[in-house]
Amino acid sequence: MPGTFELYQDESGAYRFRLKASDGQVIASSEGYERKGGALSGIDSVRQNAADANVDDQTHPPQTPA
Repeated sequence: MPGTFELYQDESGAYRFRLKASDGQVIASSEGYERKGGALSGIDSVRQNAADANVDDQTHPPQTPA
């Protein structure tokens, strides 16, 4: 089962989205957008860019794989 994007308005009226895994766990949350269209564009951007995204591990000191 694929994840789900939830689009909602926060207490201040900003539009936000969160990505939930199939088990309901929130795995990503957006910034606030003034307009619903901005949040929808953010969802589209995540869809287009996340699948092939590289991991840039900036932790210090670098972690060695377990």
